[in-house]
Parts: sequence; structure tokens; C-alpha cells
Amino acid sequence: MPYWYNVDTGQVETDADRSQDANVLGPYDSQDAAARALDTAREKTEQWDAEDREWDEKGTDRG
Repeated sequence: MPYWYNVDTGQVETDADRSQDANVLGPYDSQDAAARALDTAREKTEQWDAEDREWDEKGTDRG
């Protein structure tokens, strides 16, 4: 069963009580994973930002 994290309410939802797409993150495989959705999103954003900085720095070294 997929789980969703509602960014407005901070609650985990299932397909049975899921809010509109604009208000939820997911789907997640477990209730626990959905509850950590904001942490996961922050970690991924930090990783992608670091990769972007690395890419930009490599581009300036080419000369």
C-alpha cells in the first residue's frame, strides 16, 4: 500500500484518505518513509546542490 506525506498537515496519508497531488509527497513504500519525507527531500536537495557546484567548478577549470 502506498503512503503519502501531506505537507500542509504534516500527516501521513494512504490512498483511502489522500489529499490533492499538490499537497502530498510520495508515494512511499512505508508509513515510516512517508513520515520522513521532508528529511529525505532536504537530503536529496543538498546532494543535488553539491553535485551542481561540483559540475560548475569542473566547467570553469577547462579553460
